[in-house]
Amino acid sequence: MTAYIVLAAVALLLALLVGGRSPTALLFTVWAAGFHLAGLVSERDWLLSYSNPALVTLIVLLQVSLALERSPLLDRLTELILKGRPSMAVLRFSTMTCMISAFINNTAVVGTLLGVISRQRHQPPSKLLIPLSYGAIVGGIVTLVGTSTNLVVNSFVVDAKLPPLEMFQFSMVGVPVALACIAVMTLCTGLLPANKPESKKSRQAYFLEAKVSPGSQLAGKSIEDNLLRNLDGLFLLEIEREERLISPVGPDEILCEGDILVFTGDMTKVQALHAFPGLHVFGTRADTLLGSNLVEVVISNESILANRTLREVDFRSHFDAGVVGIRRGDKRLSGQLGRIPLRVGDSLLLAVGGDFAQHRNIERNFHVLDGEMLRPRLTPRQSVFTLAGFALAIGLSAAEIWPLLNSLLVLLAVLLVSRILTLAELRRRFPFDLLLIIGSALTISRALESSGAAQLIADTMRSIFDGYGVYGAFVGVYLITLAVTEVIPNNAAAALAFPIGLSTARAFNADPTPFVMAVAYGASACFMVPFGYQTHLMVMSPGRYRATDYFKAGLPVSLTYSAGVLGLVPVFFPF
Repeated sequence: MTAYIVLAAVALLLALLVGGRSPTALLFTVWAAGFHLAGLVSERDWLLSYSNPALVTLIVLLQVSLALERSPLLDRLTELILKGRPSMAVLRFSTMTCMISAFINNTAVVGTLLGVISRQRHQPPSKLLIPLSYGAIVGGIVTLVGTSTNLVVNSFVVDAKLPPLEMFQFSMVGVPVALACIAVMTLCTGLLPANKPESKKSRQAYFLEAKVSPGSQLAGKSIEDNLLRNLDGLFLLEIEREERLISPVGPDEILCEGDILVFTGDMTKVQALHAFPGLHVFGTRADTLLGSNLVEVVISNESILANRTLREVDFRSHFDAGVVGIRRGDKRLSGQLGRIPLRVGDSLLLAVGGDFAQHRNIERNFHVLDGEMLRPRLTPRQSVFTLAGFALAIGLSAAEIWPLLNSLLVLLAVLLVSRILTLAELRRRFPFDLLLIIGSALTISRALESSGAAQLIADTMRSIFDGYGVYGAFVGVYLITLAVTEVIPNNAAAALAFPIGLSTARAFNADPTPFVMAVAYGASACFMVPFGYQTHLMVMSPGRYRATDYFKAGLPVSLTYSAGVLGLVPVFFPF
């Protein structure tokens, strides 16, 4: 009976993850704590789950990647390879992205190149951003450190007392699969839309301007006293006064004659301004002064804004900026902007104040698409030093001279001593959510084992695939993982699929390695749906994509990827 209760609890967890209304880290943490309180996992095992060596390696690797993100070498290389026909640009660019993502976390690669692609004018960004995400995915499956998913699976392998996965153990299958997928992406370039980037002229539709007329009774009174803070559908964003811009506008700001008030929100609510005598609405121009402080950003996967509204987070106080408009994919959202629940990947057009760039929470919450980098770039000497140190750490691990965790810890210490990274930056960007998800997932996996639920799954898998042999069971594990990763985050998919794969291997008395690889490759096989992989969400709004664009471009890539994995894994990792 206990096994069935645990399976029902895991099924409920999966349903809530698909629903997407609750944070993934919160759900996994609550479920892990619940299994501990139910007596299925001891206190010692529960706490040890969060200090798994492979998980600690992943955390340190992500911290080191913060320095790699700031290297200008990627920007310069990208500019050089984007000239020429779109198909050849996709080929060169995808190959470069794949090679980099084999050694640098794919989310960091996409976040670094996102602004470069959005600003360049050689190719429409929509022709390159989906290939950027796909290239990062297929590059990630080439090595152990290419994607957090591989390291997550390795944490489960270590926890199951199996031999740890090696640095290039993924390469035998990953390299040919990656090359095949890049070739398909190049041939299918025509399936990608050629959306033009949003021009400054098109941004005028976001604004509504009104002037305080001479003799107006509004002059001499504050914003609060004039009742301009709670308008129906409109929001006072900025004030232009004598060639000076006041942004953002506080409730105590006193209006003067001749002030130009800039509103944003639902432009169909303009009639709300007619109730203010002496306020002259004269058009929607966005002049040079106003346009000079516009910055477009994309909400990152680490942002506090995900699933919250602008009102809930007090956006203006947090970032010294006002939101002019919100775009989700190819749709510009309208209505009362402060009440719209935001999502990872949403594109925000901000009118920023003078202190915007100094706010330390900008880099954690946003990928900046235009304007200068908010963080200082590494100098050429610092770039070479950081990249050489990272390459040395990887090389020592691959040659089995020194463990990867030890090498990364030394490199991280050197980066801190040299001031390339700071403790404040590490605190701001520490991946707490990932730590909670993976540590909790290890606890859930132990609960599946101790309750007998894992054995129940194994028996079911054997009864389903018994007529097809061990290869049929292997295909089944891969397809289950692929289906789950299309609808929930890839790390969560790997966490839920790993116990199934391991139990199935044991049920067939087979080597668990090919089943482990099926989970690892399957958890990264998200190509057709934008919501299951964070890099897809990151490029969705900058590329102005629709969900159907991912399906059209992703279907041939997904079929190629799956055929390669299912054909090559049994060759290099026999049952």
